[in-house]
Amino acid sequence: MNRLILKYGSPITIVILAVFAWVIYRRIGDGGVQTIILLAATALVVWVIGTVVFICFWPRITVGSFHRIFTQRGLGGGPIPVNTLYAVPESPSESAASGSVIATGTDDLLYIGGWLDVKDGPRVLHVLDMDDRYFCVQFTDPTSGANFAYVGKRTTGTAAGDFLLCEPTWNGSTPNGMTRIDIPHRAALLIGRVFVADEHDRPMAYALAKQIQLTPLTSGPAR
Repeated sequence: MNRLILKYGSPITIVILAVFAWVIYRRIGDGGVQTIILLAATALVVWVIGTVVFICFWPRITVGSFHRIFTQRGLGGGPIPVNTLYAVPESPSESAASGSVIATGTDDLLYIGGWLDVKDGPRVLHVLDMDDRYFCVQFTDPTSGANFAYVGKRTTGTAAGDFLLCEPTWNGSTPNGMTRIDIPHRAALLIGRVFVADEHDRPMAYALAKQIQLTPLTSGPAR
């Protein structure tokens, strides 16, 4: 849906404006000044309401579309269950050929995607030692569409680590060695990236990307 809007948004807008201009032109020709005023007032009201609705609901629609695509279609390896991360083995340009929803960016990255839901209890994000390799996992709020947390080289470093993901109201104790990240609305879109130096480096980058995992709090670290 987002791709269609981005691709055809301008032509659709031009057509709508052309139709509106044609209606006004016909009304002017018929002497319908009152009708023109009514149309203009209606257009203004629709514009204002539409703008408010767009600002308030578009982030939910956009992030919600990722949720549906991840859990129903996946990123090339079948549907991705909730609280599971999938590492895409292909480069973004290769993924584009298969219609991947995150087939963007440059070919020096491998992508990871998944949907997090902590309503049934905390989850743990496990990251292996990346040996100073660039990587990141961004957390996107499905309500506002804002990225509220990052795990990666620029924020938490590249050493191995475990991150406790939970609701802000969860009052359990954070295990030793873990870093707590509160999930504002219990769910989040997770998009990860792992740097690839060249084609020879791709197998190593993919192996590391696959080791970035989500597990229940009661499970042991994935090492």
